[in-house]
Formats: sequence, C-alpha cells, structure tokens
Amino acid sequence: MKALWTFLNYFVFLYPAYMSFVWSLGGLLFFFRRERTPLPELKEYPFFSIIIPAHNEAQTIAQTISYLEHLDYPGYEVIVVNDGSRDQTPQVLDKLLERYPGWLKVVHLSPNSGKANALNAGILVARAEFFLVIDADCFLTPGALKHFAWHFANSPRVGAVTGNPRILNRTTLLGKIQVGEYSSIIGLIKRAQRILGKVLTVSGVLAAFRRSAVVECGFFDADTVTEDIDMTWKLQKRFWEVRYEPRAVAWILSPETVIGLWKQRVRWSQGGVEVIKKHCDVWADWRQRRFWPIYFEYVAAVVWAFALGFLFVSWMVMYVFYLFGQLATPPHQPFIPPAWTGGILALVCLFQFMISLFIDARYEGKSLLRYYFWIIWYPLFYWIISGLTVFVGMFNVFILKGDVSSKWESPDRGIQTLK
Repeated sequence: MKALWTFLNYFVFLYPAYMSFVWSLGGLLFFFRRERTPLPELKEYPFFSIIIPAHNEAQTIAQTISYLEHLDYPGYEVIVVNDGSRDQTPQVLDKLLERYPGWLKVVHLSPNSGKANALNAGILVARAEFFLVIDADCFLTPGALKHFAWHFANSPRVGAVTGNPRILNRTTLLGKIQVGEYSSIIGLIKRAQRILGKVLTVSGVLAAFRRSAVVECGFFDADTVTEDIDMTWKLQKRFWEVRYEPRAVAWILSPETVIGLWKQRVRWSQGGVEVIKKHCDVWADWRQRRFWPIYFEYVAAVVWAFALGFLFVSWMVMYVFYLFGQLATPPHQPFIPPAWTGGILALVCLFQFMISLFIDARYEGKSLLRYYFWIIWYPLFYWIISGLTVFVGMFNVFILKGDVSSKWESPDRGIQTLK
C-alpha cells in the first residue's frame, strides 16, 4: 500500500510538472517562430459567412451583431440560427432584421434541436465556402476575420482555424482566474499542440471552417455534447489541417458562479471522454500516428484526475482511522504533493503562468500581468473542479450510457455583461 501511495504521489506531481514544461517550451517556440511577425495583407479576401447559433440569448445577441457591423473586412454575411429560444430572442432578432436588411439572415428552428443541428442549418443557408462560428456572447475584434482568411487563402488543406478568445467579465475571483487560465492553459496548450502537429480541439466559441471540409466530414454530429471537439478530430482524421491563430482575438463572457462553471466543465469533460471513446480507432491506423500523443495526453489527464481523487479519499480515510485510534500514527505523508515536490510544482506553475501572460500581453497590454496574482489560485480551485468533473463525465459516458440530448442550454454568461 505504501509503495502504491508513493507511486501515485509522484505521478500526481510529475505529470503536471512535465506537461507544464512541454506546454511552456511549445508555446515559446510557436510564439517566436509563427506569432511575432504580422500576417501580410491578401490581394483579395474571400467572402465569409458568420454563423451564430443562439438559444435564449436576448441579453447579448444585439451586442454581438453590433460588433460584427464594424469588422475590417470587405465581404461577409451574418446568419443567426435561433434554436427554439423561450425568451425574447426571436423578437430581438426580428427587429435586428429591420436594422440590417440583406446583410443579416435569421433562421428560426423549433423546437430546440441542439447546437450541432443549429450549426448545420446555418451551413446550409450560408453562401460562402468559408464560415466563422461564434457564440452569441462573442465580441469579435475588427481585424479578426482577416487573420482567419489568411490561413485558408494560403493553404488549400486548412480545414479549420481556431481563434483567441479573451475573457471580458472579470468581476469575481472565478472570472479573474479564468483570464489567466485562457492564456496559460488554453492558449499555451494550443500553441504547443500546433508545434506537435495536431490540435485537441478548436474553441467552439470562435472557430472558422472550410465548408467543403465540413461537408466531407458529414457536417457536425449531434452524438456528443461537444461538437467542436468532435469536428476537430473528424477533420484531422481526414488529414485536413487545423490551425491556431492567436491574432484573431474576440472577447467573451465566461461563467462567474461556481454552479455556472461546474456545468460548463462537466460538459467539457463529458465531451472529451465521448470523443476519446468515439475516435479510439486512431490507434489502429499508422497514418493517424500524429494523433497518438494528443490522445495519450488526454487519457493521462483522466488517469491523473483519478489518481488525485484516490489519494485524497485514502488520506481522509486513514486520517479518520487515526483520529478514532485505529491507526497508531497519522498518514505517512500529505496526500499531495509529497514533501519537497510541492514547492517545485508551485514554481513550475508560476513559470508557466508568467510565460503565457507575457505572450498574450501583446493582445491586452501590460495590464494583463496584474492577473498574475489571481492565477496562482488556479490549482486550488480548478484542479479540484476539473478532477470532479472528470469523474462525472466518465460516469455519464460509461455508466449511465444515455443518449446525448439534442437540446442545449446557453451557459452562464457571468455577473457583468458588456456595456
């Protein structure tokens, strides 16, 4: 038992420390090789369709569309798919149609048919070969669409390009921590994965696609709760390239309550497990070998969550036994991290956080660095939440084995919205 305890302790320590090194090194390589130089202007920009799936988005949809009105791009259309909204979203959209005749299209679906089906409906209506998918709380910066277009115009094998979402609402501790998380955990990992050759997932809130590639993949599937992860894998399995473009910036509203964050992360965890289960055939095809490190890393993250949970529960049980006199001595070491490794892990995390904030400071200015204090609390809050959501996701997929509901709910948009 002691040997297992020691092994798991060091695994729980070494896994995040090793991956932090990989992500930091990969992020820096991406930054110096591909990110510092501005993308050149295209002689001609292709027409784009911007698709917005919306469900109960009356509070934010008008603001999102108003941002799209000021894009620095020569030709594009906006398509909003109202998927069975029960609030005032249909009425708001009908008024917006009067304000933007011809430029804005609205598709009303009833009843709620799911985000994947809403996206497919938008694709069928879209005129363009290239389309950008954004959420109804995504406020696109003026130059973002040009950065997406550059990748498609310069490579016929690019099937999707994911952008750089930045957290807008920062009124609570959870909001402030997510500012650093989107830089250190999401943005830095995507940079490193691009260096390795495959991306785990595009950001569902902000991603552009080539229509012919999506059609080849059979459109978006409704058999997972995260259609963005699934489409990313479907494209890359068919050898379409998926890229990360950090200069394509948008501002988004994130959950700022524990309940809202919990629901979001359960969906992410369950969707990840569903995709890993659905696409396990990559191991049987040598041509998919560049997928193996991404697949293995995700599975290792799941194992890490279970190891962390096992250590915590076993330490609690042994400590209770000690309090009631069933053990002569307290547990032989803290559940995590073991002894001196705790300080090393903290330093590694701080190093990773500093690198990510340094890279992304070019998109927010030096003011981003003030969130360095808040992100140091990330392991305390998010490791616990992430670990628990992995358990729930695994339970939903392998124990309940229920069908994925076609219905969807828009996530918590936070306490403070854009003025």
